[in-house]
Amino acid sequence: MRKIVAPCGFHCIKVKNLGVSFGGEAVLEDVNLHIHCGSLNAVIGKNGAGKSTLVRAMLGDIAHTGEIEFRDTKDGRMQKLKIGYVPQSLNIEKNTPVSVYDLLAGFQSRYPVFLPRRKKYKGKIAGALRVFEAEDLIDRQICNLSGGQLQRVLLSLAIMNEPNLLLLDEPVSGVDQGGTEVFFETMDYLKKNYDLAIILISHDLEYVKKYADHVILLDRTILRQGSPREVFSSEEFHKVFEGGL
Repeated sequence: MRKIVAPCGFHCIKVKNLGVSFGGEAVLEDVNLHIHCGSLNAVIGKNGAGKSTLVRAMLGDIAHTGEIEFRDTKDGRMQKLKIGYVPQSLNIEKNTPVSVYDLLAGFQSRYPVFLPRRKKYKGKIAGALRVFEAEDLIDRQICNLSGGQLQRVLLSLAIMNEPNLLLLDEPVSGVDQGGTEVFFETMDYLKKNYDLAIILISHDLEYVKKYADHVILLDRTILRQGSPREVFSSEEFHKVFEGGL
């Protein structure tokens, strides 16, 4: 796990004229974003607006037009973008004999997880789990975790390789209000203490309003973006959400 480093402010992610089509029909078009490290950026919109498609395009899972680049604006050098990702859901079979350690170790090495644990991986895994107060789950089976516990494990997995960008697709879906509050508090901690940017898809508008630095209102294209105050008071927001909050 990395040493805590405050966001440097020199890194940014640029999305230029991104578009996605399925069967000749545009799902996303002309999407432009400029995201800085140390910021929580919330993507909001109705179901079917293209929010998850945007995440999949940024992950490279689906074909798209336009460009996605990571730039070090301190000296102008182009670098490879490292992305951490937490999906909306994860299907796990009952009685799957995979522990939290096995899951995280499997993403770190080709070394078989059923062999004795290597200290360097155990320490790294424990450190990542510690960030989300999940270190006590390291030996638990994945299939026996609650929704909130699994969320913390997946977040730990997402930050293990020190990403420049953390993509979260409705990660608190099915989590109770107390868990949602803790989640957003943790995101606030991450953006202030780690050199990364966060893009979060969320339907929890009250939490977005409270915690987000930048809000993107999406409906196939970006209808409005800016501070929570700017977006939530906009005509576009009120048309999409029929009167707002």
